[in-house]
Order: sequence, then C-alpha cells, then structure tokens
Amino acid sequence: MRADNAGDVVDGNAVAGLLAEVFEADATSLVGVCGGCQAAAPLAETVVEIDEVAAIMRCRTCTHTLLTILRAPAGTRVVVGTLRELRAQ
Repeated sequence: MRADNAGDVVDGNAVAGLLAEVFEADATSLVGVCGGCQAAAPLAETVVEIDEVAAIMRCRTCTHTLLTILRAPAGTRVVVGTLRELRAQ
C-alpha cells in the first residue's frame, strides 16, 4: 500500500522499501545512536559480549545495552534496548 497524503494510515507493508534502504547496508557500518548518552557511532565500534546464545551490543561511551541478538532453534530475535536511532551512512 502507498500513502498518498501525509495523514494516510496504512499497514506495515508501506515501509518495506524504506526499511530495505537501511538494512541493505553492511550492518557494521550502520550508525546507532544511544538513547542513554546520545553518542553516535557505527555498530562496528560497539562493545559486544557474545556466547553461543546471545550477542549483547553495548554503547562504547556509556555501556548501556543498545540491542541484544538472541539465537535459538526457533530462529534469531533482536531485542532493542537503548538504541534510539539506526541509520545508514
């Protein structure tokens, strides 16, 4: 569906193209903005705690958890923490 007016309300399919613009980029080059301290940096610069089940991505500046990636037999989940913004460069 396409929104023709600023006030249109449509379903989530309307943003597929916009999301593809962000997530087609190399994920490590995406810039995350921390909701805790407002620091902005590529995801490649985060501090990551990782094991067989999870990867916890922390802000290098204030150590808040930006997001957590969980791996399970049923699939991979992303849990957003204090990540305020994610953008492609």
